[in-house]
Amino acid sequence: MTTYRDAGVDIEAGDEFVDRIKPLVRSTFRPEVLTDLGGFGGLFGLRSDQYKEPVLVSGTDGVGTKLKIAFMMDRHDTVGIDLVAMCVNDIAVSGAEPLFFLDYFATGKLSVAKAQEVVQGIAQGCRQAGCALIGGETAEMPSMYADGEYDLAGFAVGVVERAKIVDGKTIKPGDAIIGLASTGLHSNGYSLARRVLFDHAKLTVASRLPELDSPLGEVLLAPTRIYAKQILSLIHDFPIKGIAHITGGGITENLPRVFPEGVGAKISRKAWPVPPIFDVMSRLGSVSREEMYRVFNMGIGLILVVPPESVAAVLAKVETLGDRGWRIGEMVPTVGKEPGVEYAD
Repeated sequence: MTTYRDAGVDIEAGDEFVDRIKPLVRSTFRPEVLTDLGGFGGLFGLRSDQYKEPVLVSGTDGVGTKLKIAFMMDRHDTVGIDLVAMCVNDIAVSGAEPLFFLDYFATGKLSVAKAQEVVQGIAQGCRQAGCALIGGETAEMPSMYADGEYDLAGFAVGVVERAKIVDGKTIKPGDAIIGLASTGLHSNGYSLARRVLFDHAKLTVASRLPELDSPLGEVLLAPTRIYAKQILSLIHDFPIKGIAHITGGGITENLPRVFPEGVGAKISRKAWPVPPIFDVMSRLGSVSREEMYRVFNMGIGLILVVPPESVAAVLAKVETLGDRGWRIGEMVPTVGKEPGVEYAD
């Protein structure tokens, strides 16, 4: 008699996995969660009495080839944080409070222990963001993935009062640009990073370079900073005009996403300390400065556009929230030219 296990799918392992992660999932629950793990759908009761015109904001993303670093190190407890960060940071820049999160974990053969580590990271990320992990999908698909590998995707939903949406429409020349520190590469640019560091320079995750405080793999696997709670605190206290999450495309491609017509940005590259990993990649791979700023965040994970008179107070608040921030530029008029980012050395 042929069974599903003979075909490569272990139902019992899947059941064991669900049982193991239930406490992790429940640790993220908010009062609005109406279902436990295991149902066909996650129910979340939106408390609409708190809003006059609630607007739902959604976002979906993955971790990308940063997962390859996790496979190389056989460490899986941080990529879940990356997954949550990439989704909740994207919705938080609109001023939305993240409410709930769902994940998709796919692998060729389910390793319960490894998958549990991944979900530990997802749960930790959700707690950092203040959102509930209300469901997900674990797909065991023989022959679809290399042995020991998996893929991750996530989906987040948040809510914001319509009148309080942060959309950049009021940005004008003279407004100040504040950058908040990243924790490294975050979850973008790893295809180029791996090509430079592992293919060209022939390094390994255990390599130690004089410029870096930790082995290369640990530097590359540092989890993405989650800015959701900081954003909510800042927009409550200050007139934040625009917010950009600096992901793939770097400052060059992401900051213009919040520009109104006729306005661009002038950024001073000397305004913040670029983490040494970026200099290492540029040097070892002969990657131009322009390409580095077009691919990587270069040490800035989030950008705020504020009135110039608010800069000192915003930076002081950023510090109390546990982040580092710098005034890195200002908004400028772009009469007669395409809005974009101009860099000054």
